[in-house]
Order: sequence, then C-alpha cells, then structure tokens
Amino acid sequence: MDTSILAQHARGNWVRLQTLLTLRWCAIAGQMVAVAAATQVYDLSLNMLPVVMVIAASILANLATHARYPEARRLSEREARSMMAFDIVQLALLLYLTGGLTNPFAVLILAPVVIAATVLHLGSFIALGALAIAAVCMLGLFWIPLELTDGTQLTPPHLFHFGTWVSLVIGVLFLGIYARRVTTEMHSMGDALLATQLALERERKLTDLGGVVAAAAHELGTPLATIKLVSSELASDLPEGSDSQEDARLIGQQADRCRDILHSMGRVGKDDLMVKSAPIEAVVREAAEPHLDRAAEVIFEIAPEPGSAAQPHIPRRPEIIHGLRNLIQNAVDFSQSQVTIRVRWGEGRASVEIVDDGHGFPQSVIGRIGDPYVRRRREALDGDIRPSYSGMGLGLFIAKTLLERTGAGLTFANNPESGAVVRVVWTLSQLMDTPRTSDRLGQNPTFLP
Repeated sequence: MDTSILAQHARGNWVRLQTLLTLRWCAIAGQMVAVAAATQVYDLSLNMLPVVMVIAASILANLATHARYPEARRLSEREARSMMAFDIVQLALLLYLTGGLTNPFAVLILAPVVIAATVLHLGSFIALGALAIAAVCMLGLFWIPLELTDGTQLTPPHLFHFGTWVSLVIGVLFLGIYARRVTTEMHSMGDALLATQLALERERKLTDLGGVVAAAAHELGTPLATIKLVSSELASDLPEGSDSQEDARLIGQQADRCRDILHSMGRVGKDDLMVKSAPIEAVVREAAEPHLDRAAEVIFEIAPEPGSAAQPHIPRRPEIIHGLRNLIQNAVDFSQSQVTIRVRWGEGRASVEIVDDGHGFPQSVIGRIGDPYVRRRREALDGDIRPSYSGMGLGLFIAKTLLERTGAGLTFANNPESGAVVRVVWTLSQLMDTPRTSDRLGQNPTFLP
C-alpha cells in the first residue's frame, strides 16, 4: 500500500498560529486579573514593575507575531516549540516574582507541556517537559515570597512547599505522558482507518470493472456502427474482386467482431448477477486465488452442517473479498506447509474458518489482535515463536474492520496442536439485509445463441 498518504498524517504543522495566540491572550488576561485581584482585593504587596514588564513581554510577543505572520499560518515544529518554551519561561518568571510554588497558579505550567504532548514530536515534547521540570525545580529553590501590605510574609510550611513541588513534577510527567499516549493511539487509529479506506477503494475499483466495461461497450457502439457503414459503402463502390474491396470488407468484418466482443463483455458487466452475488464457496475461492500458487498448500473443506439447505449465495462485496484475502494471506505467510479453509453453513449462519500449521499467534499480542500498530511483543511470553514477525497488525486490523462492516463476528485463537485459527461468522439474514443487497437479485437470464 502507498504510504505517502499516511505520511501526510504524521505529526507536524498541526497547530494554527491563531490558536496559540488566542490561548496566550487568554493567559495574559488571566494574569492581569490575578495581579489586580491580589493587590486590590487581598492586599498583597507585589513588586509591580518587574511583574508588569514580564506580562508586557508576552503582550509584545503576541503583537509582533500578529504583525509578522497571517492568522491562518500553520506553525512548523520549531516555531511551535519556541512559542511554548517562551510561555513556560514567561510563566516561570511571573511565578518567581509572585511567590513561586506557593502561588496557586503554579499549576498552569502544566498547560504548555500537555499541548506539546498532543501536537509535537516526541523530541520536542521531551525538551519542553524537561524545561517545565527545570522551571519547577528552580521555583522550588528560589522565589520572592508573597507579603501583605502590612509587611506580613506568607510562608507556607516546608512540607506543603515540598508537596507542591513533587505534585507539579509528577503532574508534568503523568499528564504529558498520558496526553501523548491517548493522542498517539487516536492518530494511529485514524491512520489505520485511512489505510482501510484505501484498501476498500482499491477493491471497489476492481469490482466496478464490469460496470466500466459495460459503459465502454455502450459508448463504442456508435463509432463501430459508423465504421461498419462506411466500410460497406466503400466495398460497394470499389471494383469487384480488387484488393481494396477485400480490405474494406475485412474492416467491416473486424468491426462486427469488435461489436460482438463488446456486446458480450457489456452483458457480463451489466447483466451478469454473479458480479453482485455468488455462492459462499465461490466468494471464498476468489478471495484465496492470489495465494493458491504460493509455497503453502491451500485446502478447501466445503460442507453444510447436518440438515442444512443448499449453499447460500452471499453478496460479492469488496469488504468481504478483501477482508478474507488479508486473513488468508496472513495464514499463508506464517504456515509451514498447509492452510485449511473450512466453509460451513446452516441454521441461518455461515462461517469461514482459516487454519494454518504455523506457530500460532504470539501470546503477548493475541489479546490485542485487531488493534492497529501492535509494535512490541514480550519475549518472555513469545520465546522464539514467529521470529520473523515484524508487522504491526495493520493487515489484520483492515481485515477485521472490513468484515465487521458486513456484520461478521471474528475470533482469533491458537490451535491446541499447532497453528492459528481465525473464524469468521455471519448471520445470513443480517448479511443479506444490508443496504447494498436488500433487493433480491433472482437468477441470471438465459441467452439463446
């Protein structure tokens, strides 16, 4: 699969400049309100000149950025990292002037770290997290204590001060890692869903080829009729028995042949109901066809359950074919010599069971099968099982997602003897009631020669 589209979803250039500027304006407004309330309401004595200079520096930085860049600009990694680093340093200086860690607003130093965890690369997140922790540690050692206007110094107990320092350091680590982990999983799922859509679109293009052929047959009908007419007129005007007359007749015959071929292809693409539905055995064999000539032997076991009716017809939907094909490919890749595909139906259900004779699914990932981007496995559980396994589970995720869209239920397990077992089960009524297959197709018409 082409990874260029997925690469466009990598981190970087995610943040608009206007977003960070708006957040900074909100922070500036909050800082000004807090300073005013501290001095006017709570009678705190602050060294106003340095405090105003620190807040003014943030205002000037915002105004300069507004003047230099358009609001719709998306920041590069370096620009976003620089802006967040400035915010951390500005807030740290303001806290230093207003009580250090005793200031209840010290918790706001976590905000830039959480934003960095969600939108920046790992290196930038680590750098900003380290800067925030360094700022917290410096504030734990050096600060200007808060004083009332009467000179009373507000000094908290040492244990409270130490606990605030510990909580902020842990907060930077925990909230940063938590936000990054959740965001990474969200975007991994988004990339995997995009890959699923690309795979489904490719399968749909193959399925819709019959419709393209029918359209081609319709569009080429008029030009071929014109060629036939002109060649007939030329043949009648040319001398009888001449080479030119034979050539003109040959052109007419070939035009007739093209018309017949296109008529036959158009009939298949437009009228053949096999394009829309087929027996479940035919659909499974079609899905397995690309892997029948590989090293592993693929064995089909087709049988109804006791007392079952005739083999059901199911829709030849791209989701079904591509999903089964991915599961069969995975079984063939990890089998030693043989893959068995069991097709069963009965009691309103149909199932496809794919069994290989390989080592089975690693124990460390068997509970996470169907999740995209499973990168790590634990050697203590896996040992030497599947030593060549280096995939990230994207193929199984695509197969599981596509098949579940058709109403299938999937189970993944290991055979007690050897190998992996994947079972796909449909409820036939639910499968045939999907919007794309709600109308009964009937039987193919018989064409007389």
